[in-house]
Amino acid sequence: MELDGKVAIVTGASRGVGAATAVALAGRGCRVACAARATEAAPLPIPGTIDDTVRRVRELGGEAIAVPTNLARDDEIERMVATTLDTWGRVDVLVNNAAITFPGDLDLPPKRFDLVMQVDVRAPFLAMQAVLPGMKARGTGAVCNVSSVAALNYFPGLMVYGMAKAALEHLTMSAAHQLAPHGIAVNTFRIDVPVASEGFLANLPGADTSDWEPAEVAAEGIVWMLEQPPDYTGHNVGMAELRARHGIMRSRARRPHVQMPGLVTETHLRPLPRADAG
Repeated sequence: MELDGKVAIVTGASRGVGAATAVALAGRGCRVACAARATEAAPLPIPGTIDDTVRRVRELGGEAIAVPTNLARDDEIERMVATTLDTWGRVDVLVNNAAITFPGDLDLPPKRFDLVMQVDVRAPFLAMQAVLPGMKARGTGAVCNVSSVAALNYFPGLMVYGMAKAALEHLTMSAAHQLAPHGIAVNTFRIDVPVASEGFLANLPGADTSDWEPAEVAAEGIVWMLEQPPDYTGHNVGMAELRARHGIMRSRARRPHVQMPGLVTETHLRPLPRADAG
């Protein structure tokens, strides 16, 4: 997709990979709706607001709006898309980046389970539903769902987060098959190397992050995915594989990352059989 002149929504755009992706898309000529809860009027304990991101975009000569959005509320997801449409009349790109988690596995309280599933799976699903009519009418569009290596591996305390990301990757694969006839690409960008987002840094004070990549490296991979032709669709692919195959996302870490033994970082998806197949 040629991104210049397109309109994009990026969720979780107050900090980290979301903010970096919003800035990178603006650098390609996109007008960007930056969606998240954190605003200057209602900041969160972790640094970063959508107002900060909009300011960065505008300082670089780009065009962006701040759309305060709580993805735990269905009506605010609908309002996020409606606000973007009211402002620019279309949505060409959707980046479902926002996610939450809580520590806990089988002991996680059901209310927290439901909240993780709401923000990490239901919100992307509803956002896609809201942007698809316009994309179908124009016969073009691109959706990127941001996942995690936790979708493929068990990490203590992240069971439900991993379940949500696995569901998100299935959403990608299923939606890609349904939307390919409409020229709409749907892909997953899986973060499977350490990325130094503000959220992770806040939760791991004192951790050695010398082999972590800045968020801008991940944003480069997301933008690369969105720029591919529409037949590049249905991919659940990690940063490590994209690097190896396409030579993108050159490392900016202070020292090389060493992959943990036994860690699964990619899946091989087979095309679904045609409905008329014998």
